[in-house]
Amino acid sequence: MPIHRLVLSTLALLLAISPALSSADIYKYEDSEGVLHFTDAPTDHKFKVFMRDIQKDKRLRTNFGLGKISRNPAEFDHIINSCATEFGVDKALVKAVIHAESGYNPNALSNKGAAGLMQLMPGTAHDLKVADSFNPSDNIRGGVRYLRFLLDTFKGNVTLALAAYNAGLTKVAKHGGVPPYEETRNYVSKVLNYQKNYAAN
Repeated sequence: MPIHRLVLSTLALLLAISPALSSADIYKYEDSEGVLHFTDAPTDHKFKVFMRDIQKDKRLRTNFGLGKISRNPAEFDHIINSCATEFGVDKALVKAVIHAESGYNPNALSNKGAAGLMQLMPGTAHDLKVADSFNPSDNIRGGVRYLRFLLDTFKGNVTLALAAYNAGLTKVAKHGGVPPYEETRNYVSKVLNYQKNYAAN
């Protein structure tokens, strides 16, 4: 039996007998020797989504936008710290954006198509070379890189960078500051408050 078919058969058996695995997304990576590796907790960008837990997506999306946190923020600390250091962005700010954008739900998907922890729009994700917006490593790295770009654009002004993250660069440029949209103003205020809380802990 080919190794791929053997591994898939084994995985199917594990999913059938293990409720824990069957209620989680499964990620796959094929190494240079053609050996497939599976995990429900990817720690490397090489892992791509193999099997998504649709029921979990539905449960998490029910909570999305209600201020609840879907996952333990500490679960993503190693990725956040690495990306924040790489791009020189305050890790408390990164955590605050993730909190406001998705409630730490890596499977969050907005009605407009924004996806993942930092809610990257498809076009933005493509420009940032994000291979899989639902992969925490890919998503956070892309989101932090985009934050760095916005901070540089607005010469370190966090308020304007956040306004642009929410409403877009053109809207901030058009209004010469934070756009007069209630959603954007509430978003900026919320993220700045979250940032203070994360910095204090």
